[in-house]
Amino acid sequence: METKKSYIAWTLRIIVAALFIISALAKLSKGHLLDSPYFAISTFEVKQLYPMGFSEGFAPYFSRTLIGIELALGLLLLQNNWLRKFLIPVTILMLAVFIGHLSYVTFLSGGNTGNCGCFGELFPMTPIEAILKNIVAIGLLIYLFSLLPKVAPNGNFWVLTTILFATILWIFMLAPIQPPASNFSVSPVSETPQDTISNTTAPLDTVKTKTPTVAIKKDSVKKVEVTNTNEPKNVKSGNAKYFPGIDKGKKILCYFVPGCDHCRAAAKELTEMRKKDASLPPLSILFMNEEPDLIPEFFKEAGATYPYKIIEIIPFWNILGKNRDTPGVKYFWNGNEIKYYDGIKDNKFNGADLAVYLKKPYSELKK
Repeated sequence: METKKSYIAWTLRIIVAALFIISALAKLSKGHLLDSPYFAISTFEVKQLYPMGFSEGFAPYFSRTLIGIELALGLLLLQNNWLRKFLIPVTILMLAVFIGHLSYVTFLSGGNTGNCGCFGELFPMTPIEAILKNIVAIGLLIYLFSLLPKVAPNGNFWVLTTILFATILWIFMLAPIQPPASNFSVSPVSETPQDTISNTTAPLDTVKTKTPTVAIKKDSVKKVEVTNTNEPKNVKSGNAKYFPGIDKGKKILCYFVPGCDHCRAAAKELTEMRKKDASLPPLSILFMNEEPDLIPEFFKEAGATYPYKIIEIIPFWNILGKNRDTPGVKYFWNGNEIKYYDGIKDNKFNGADLAVYLKKPYSELKK
């Protein structure tokens, strides 16, 4: 009987430990385990911690410490020091806090959408799924608590602290916090598009907005201002620091990651559109600073080169927008955002749809 209880107890320990270890490592992974720790942890900070109110200065320390604690708990559940009296109760408490947070987020959002971030971007999980997962884990831990001997030596507490600090330190070493840097780097491509498929595209800074000439009578006291109702008024989009002429006329601005297959597909589709219609607005790209060495390969697959800037990971996510994802494609007219596609789901980039918007007169867009 004791042998059977021991087998069950070890099975439960391995299952719950695996959940914590995988959860920690997934937060450090993009497509495969530990393939891009800094990118993955930065994405976790922007998409999960910033919405909770964490500052950009504190979030990097909290995220790495949290992941280190998760990894430590997973490892410590596989050893016997202070297991019943300390580790299991602390783990249950941590899971209860997660359940409370996820319930609050679900209540505020009014639904069960988005990725809770429990397993990072590696294994997306909705808040409800995460809550159920944590409830099951708590149930397993309570059952494990009942199976373990009530009277057992506490063991060496230094084992716990050593493993905890070792895992936290390892996370900080694996994904070092980068010092503040400029938001973007100047690309080797000039501001004038060097399109490999067409020479008819107007340079970025040479698109002029035509405005009607207004005749003023000599005896007029006030000047009469006439606005062109066929196009929106000029506004500042905030992107002129990257591309000086982007707020003049019609422009397309893309938010891409060099190694992203969906981003490459969107770029290729835009290139195909330019082959069919040379009047397509000039296109510029903001690349995330993730595998920037793949940019030449990106343009080769896209079938054309475009002017671009490279943005650091966290500023890139902030510029992309809350709850937005790559690939991002924006259509601007005189600095006004007319259409914004993002991600790979319902709002994903659609070339045919963009072509319709590009041909719509402003009077129709205002409706």
